Amino acid sequence: MKVPLLDLHAQYEPIMPKLRQAIDEVLADHHYIMGPQVKAFEDKMADYLGIKHAIGCASGTDALVIAIKALDIGEGDEVITTPFTFFATASSIWRNHAKPVFVDIDSRTFNLNPDLIEAAITPQTKAIMPVHLFGQPCDMDAIMAIARKRNLYVIEDNAQGIGSKWDGRISCSFGDIGTLSFFPSKNLGAMGDAGMCLTNNDDLAAKLKQLRVHGENPKYFHRWVGLNSRLDTFQAAILSVKMDYLQGWSEARRRNAAYYYEHLKDIPQIKLPYIHPKALTVYNQFTLIVENRAELMKYLSEKGIGNAVYYPLSLHLQDCFAALGGKKSDCPVSEELTEKVLSIPIYSELTTEQLDYVIDTIKSFYK
Repeated sequence: MKVPLLDLHAQYEPIMPKLRQAIDEVLADHHYIMGPQVKAFEDKMADYLGIKHAIGCASGTDALVIAIKALDIGEGDEVITTPFTFFATASSIWRNHAKPVFVDIDSRTFNLNPDLIEAAITPQTKAIMPVHLFGQPCDMDAIMAIARKRNLYVIEDNAQGIGSKWDGRISCSFGDIGTLSFFPSKNLGAMGDAGMCLTNNDDLAAKLKQLRVHGENPKYFHRWVGLNSRLDTFQAAILSVKMDYLQGWSEARRRNAAYYYEHLKDIPQIKLPYIHPKALTVYNQFTLIVENRAELMKYLSEKGIGNAVYYPLSLHLQDCFAALGGKKSDCPVSEELTEKVLSIPIYSELTTEQLDYVIDTIKSFYK
């Protein structure tokens, strides 16, 4: 049996007629840049999340870059974030000529540890950028309390957590700006790159819209140097169709996770994902902490089961950030987990037979 880490064939096949219709409508209109489907998708997303403004852009990475620009964070400024995340989180800070300050993570949730944030704050600190990793939101009560106390901005990197909630409140609604990625592997994925910024602040929304079109307003007049980062009309049309299925897909991922919890709980060599009682996760990844990871990965691959390591090297130890002076032991929890985490298939279209095969294979390995 083959169980890929993600099966886009299974996801797209049932909805392809609707997607083709949406694409054909764009082709008929020939409005390929900022067509009406972009505004329709933005409105649909804002309504779904209950957030006032949704501003589409070209990628999740661009969403972060634009968010930082909109808050006037730049040369000499610092942004506190996590070392255990995708590269774009830190690179977006660096590309704005600011300094990422890496604070270690909670060993259970893999998210930024709020207890360590205040010690990292300096007079140069301008913002905190938590990442709702693998679909589980951070402790936003604690993070927002620190931000308010120290007069800091908060940018929620929610590339992996669309629709997740903290204590009943939707992610991306806590901070000044939230960002989404619609990379094809995300729970709501485009047929290419796409991203979005979200905010309840009218002034920030206006600035974000301007920054995604070279900082232009009106045409050929530029107050800021922005980006060419418009959400493609085709991608907006595709995402608008897929949004109708997002809630069901999220629920299916949670059902699959529950099945794993039930059937993998008695294997002492693995730790199952810990979900905070206040968190509603959407399981962009189902990430185990395992013993003998390299051998398990080889075994799973030989059996046709997709698996991956998110992430193999903490960001504070990446070569490109050597100038920041990061060294081993700076973020010990992150460093330890990079050697032990392993993600297994969790996508919504998994069958019971596939889940059983993954479970039986893991059990077989550890026996």
